[in-house]
Amino acid sequence: MRGLSEILLWWAGLTGLWLVLVSAVDPLEAAVGAAAALVAAVAAHAARRAAERRAERR
Repeated sequence: MRGLSEILLWWAGLTGLWLVLVSAVDPLEAAVGAAAALVAAVAAHAARRAAERRAERR
């Protein structure tokens, strides 16, 4: 459950950032931003897990 909440927090933050930085927000822009933010959130979660595993091995 921790992983899902972490991904949701990343997604919310990145989606919000996308919407702030886009000049005109229409439904298509919001959908594209949300999808891109989800991909980035999953990647951020995977990177953090990989870093933790590497730190545990040392």
